Amino acid sequence: MYKKALVFCLALSLNIGAQNKPQTIKKKYDDSWESIRAGYKVPEWFKDAKFGIFLHWGPYAVPAYSSEKYPKGIYDQKWNKGGMNPYSYHREHYGDPSKFGYKDFIPMFKAEKFDAEEWIALFKKSGARYVVPVGEHHDGYAMYNSKVTRWNVVETGPKKDVMKMLADACRTQGLKFGMSSHFAYNRLYYSKIDPTWDTNDPRYFDLYGEPVEPGAAPTKQYLNLWWNRTTDIIDNYKPDLLWFDYGLDDAGFEPVHKKILSYYYNKGEEWNKEVVFQDKNMKYPSFPEDLIVLDLERGRMDNINKYPWQTDTSIGKISWGYIDNEEYKTADYLLDELIDIVSKNGCLLLNIGPKADGTIPDPAKKILATMGEWLSVNDEVIFNTRPWKIYGEGPTKVDKGNHTEKNNKDAGFEDIRFTTNGDVLYATALGWSKDGVFNIKSLATNNEYEKRKVESVTFVSGKNKLDWNQSASGLKITVKGNKPCEEAFAFKIKFKK
Repeated sequence: MYKKALVFCLALSLNIGAQNKPQTIKKKYDDSWESIRAGYKVPEWFKDAKFGIFLHWGPYAVPAYSSEKYPKGIYDQKWNKGGMNPYSYHREHYGDPSKFGYKDFIPMFKAEKFDAEEWIALFKKSGARYVVPVGEHHDGYAMYNSKVTRWNVVETGPKKDVMKMLADACRTQGLKFGMSSHFAYNRLYYSKIDPTWDTNDPRYFDLYGEPVEPGAAPTKQYLNLWWNRTTDIIDNYKPDLLWFDYGLDDAGFEPVHKKILSYYYNKGEEWNKEVVFQDKNMKYPSFPEDLIVLDLERGRMDNINKYPWQTDTSIGKISWGYIDNEEYKTADYLLDELIDIVSKNGCLLLNIGPKADGTIPDPAKKILATMGEWLSVNDEVIFNTRPWKIYGEGPTKVDKGNHTEKNNKDAGFEDIRFTTNGDVLYATALGWSKDGVFNIKSLATNNEYEKRKVESVTFVSGKNKLDWNQSASGLKITVKGNKPCEEAFAFKIKFKK
């Protein structure tokens, strides 16, 4: 009996020791493109989502002038945006930066009217499926509870973790939550040409960065700082999506490219959720485009892209952050953009610039409401769809690449965009024909894309009755009555078996 008890106690102690021993979690990905390529795929949730909200919000919303790069403009006389010059404006309204610099806006950034649940409810009603607040912009201010910098939203400014509040609200209301990092460019952001400016005061180098020689690569110390700030975001907020600005697309950051991608993807495995990593590859081919989601800033693809991709653009024509005299785009234009992007295997990340007090500007609210109304009726045309054999037809083309949206012309009723879901084809006209007649040439009886004849055509965008006829000149659809909305007009097409 004594021997059995001794054996049992020994076995129990060994088992307890094994349980208390730190467990080594085997990582799925190592720091190589080959390892990641062997196991990673862009998740279906992102391919289905199509529409997200970007949020540029920070102390730069306090002056509400020129753009989110007001902090840069304070110290750069040549910096202008929308005909506005922050250099002269700042000196006129706040004084010389030797007395009042960017850091002095931070106590004025209070977010006293911020309501995370209200924001996310608004975005959800707009039809958005994911939300990506800026975690930290080039200015170096952390919009989250940072363990690395004192210049963060909990210790200064609002004195509350607005990022956690947004993350919680997203998860409560069923939206995916992402964060963006623009910090890689911080080291080059602020000019230090005048020794009297606060950017040259060593007490504030942890906000403005230390002086950097022109053309110098990031130091090992700076790469470590970037790494610590970025992994702080990942570890503490567990974002479904991680977005990076062009500063990371610098050859000097090459040592961290594979490392951060594998780190984040391994974290996704650890969290048991599928994650998305986005980068621009704007100035340097930082990441293979089959291992990430490529993002185009204020630009699109001109055809169907092999891999899922994304456009990020702003609801305003001038700025990403809030400014008082913003010129807003129309809901019609933005919906046309969304429809075009989705037809080419992409998603739209639409930016809003909230005010410093934490409220969403009324023009932005109205635009989101209109988009939401259209998407609530036409949701099947956009969400959970995939591209067809061609993206569309019509005379209006778009330029490819970053910063090309200014070249694009408004689309019309002859511009048709296609999406599919299973065996169903959707055709969406980006304008209304005066007589209600739409002719889809790509579905002529002798077309090269679909040999089956059309069996039925349904009007998705309204309750109007319609007639249709398929001939050698196209699929002619006549919609009876007045147009049901001011935006785009979608048709559901089925084929004979």
